[in-house]
Amino acid sequence: MWKKSFLMLLFSLSAQTAALDCETMKKTNEFPSPKVYSETDVIMKGQNVSLFCSNRNKSLQITYVMFRGMKHLGTWDGKGEPMIFNLRISEAGDLGPYKCKTQVSNCSRYSQEFSFTFANPVTTPVLNISAFQTETARYITLRCISYNGSLPINYTFFEKDIAISPAISKNVREPAEFNLTERIIGEREEYRCEAKNRLPNHAKYSQPFTMPSTGRDSCPFCLQLLLPGLLLLLIVIILMLAFWILPKYKARKAMRDNAPRNYGNKPMEVGIYANVCQNQADDKSVPGLEPRQCVSTAQDGTGHSQEIHYATPVFQEVAQGDHGEQ
Repeated sequence: MWKKSFLMLLFSLSAQTAALDCETMKKTNEFPSPKVYSETDVIMKGQNVSLFCSNRNKSLQITYVMFRGMKHLGTWDGKGEPMIFNLRISEAGDLGPYKCKTQVSNCSRYSQEFSFTFANPVTTPVLNISAFQTETARYITLRCISYNGSLPINYTFFEKDIAISPAISKNVREPAEFNLTERIIGEREEYRCEAKNRLPNHAKYSQPFTMPSTGRDSCPFCLQLLLPGLLLLLIVIILMLAFWILPKYKARKAMRDNAPRNYGNKPMEVGIYANVCQNQADDKSVPGLEPRQCVSTAQDGTGHSQEIHYATPVFQEVAQGDHGEQ
């Protein structure tokens, strides 16, 4: 009987000693609480992740137990190095919370809870630029937006490969804006923007936009404005010429249609020409002057004849007082 009582006393003392040792280990931080963590807490659906459970005391032989909620996921023994639990997050129930338990002999410690969050990656952002220029400077407004991806989204603007703006966070789907002023230096500048959310390694960059080179005597958008202006001017000139030339062309065509036709392809073969001059004796004519009337006749190949009459003028001297007698 006394042996049984002695054994129970020894067991009770060992349990108390173990409890005191565990409490001592906790108080002296010899056996601190474990830490559970991952490289990121924001993931995409269906992503494989790794959970780490570690303890700062590298000299203890520790048993690691992983839980998701109240579900036991696995038990591993290790010493010195953190234990790695590989998981696949396929649905909302896989997001957590996760908790890690470490155990040394009869002493156990639990970690804080850890959970994942689903996120959609951003799509390639769109960069828009507006600018106006003075004689000494050019004022530029950069706008960048990604139309897909989980919010918030951080936008950063670059000139070539150098960031020229801080990260601009947007919690709503609207463009991020950044204003800058350039001095006229006559160089071509290239801009682009970056969009990223909390999802790591999924940053996207816009297409680069190159601003035309400028100078004190140049205009950055003159060429873009000049080409449509020249095209419009050309159209106006063509219409004016059309309205001015077309009526004249119609008038000339009408005159040609109304004019006698010249059968140039049927030359008239002149047959016989004759000049007939008759002396007409006029009783009242002045002596010594012989008025004549000449008639020319021509006959073509068809037998038709034409007559052309010529008149020869006759001049006569009169006395100064004879005007009334004429």
